[in-house]
Amino acid sequence: MADVFLHPGDYHFGGADTRIHTVLGSCVSITAWHSGLRIGGMCHYMLPGRCPGNAGPPDPRYADGAIGLFLRDIRLARTTPAQYEVKMFGGGEQFPGLDIPSPLDVAGHNIETGMALLEQNGFHLTVRELGGTGARRLIFDIANGDVWLRALGATA
Repeated sequence: MADVFLHPGDYHFGGADTRIHTVLGSCVSITAWHSGLRIGGMCHYMLPGRCPGNAGPPDPRYADGAIGLFLRDIRLARTTPAQYEVKMFGGGEQFPGLDIPSPLDVAGHNIETGMALLEQNGFHLTVRELGGTGARRLIFDIANGDVWLRALGATA
């Protein structure tokens, strides 16, 4: 079994011989798993989107880029987004004692943008563990689609 660790801004799509790990704070991870083919992937995006006018290839540091990479790999596998079990995690506030103005609420914007992009692109979200405070550790096993989640000093 290959173990892949995603750092912030990373993305991986692979087969049943892969287990993907990451640790989240205000960032968000999305997992997508095809039960019949036992393929899937996970992203760890940091921000909702690029600055306007900053075009380029899909960049997994951003929600729109991560979804773009999922769509690319799903298309390459000759499957559709609706065939995947999709789960979303993270978006925890890291400084709960601070009064953060709405435009600067990175965690909240990461959650809102990710959910909107999933819906717009035909993905069906089956599990969500979002918001709260603190960090989360995730492990995604592509062999069976299981995701293990552990809060690291967080409250939901």
